[in-house]
Amino acid sequence: MSDLFNLLHNAVEAQRNGKKISQKEMAKELGISMRTYQDWRLGNAKPQAAKAIFEMLGMLEDDEIIRVVRRINKLGAKG
Repeated sequence: MSDLFNLLHNAVEAQRNGKKISQKEMAKELGISMRTYQDWRLGNAKPQAAKAIFEMLGMLEDDEIIRVVRRINKLGAKG
């Protein structure tokens, strides 16, 4: 699971033209504590919901993943 969080963290940095994002910044963007985010990245905590989400996304075709993630982002913007 930690590999997934590291992969996603690096992908977000790459998406932002290689601008480094601290764990504190990423945690703030996710609405969690920095300690929680560190634990996820280090593999000290394995959030079950996140694991299930990744597995479900893995069942989808690429174009459907994009649609779902965009819908999730819209829901987050409303909340």
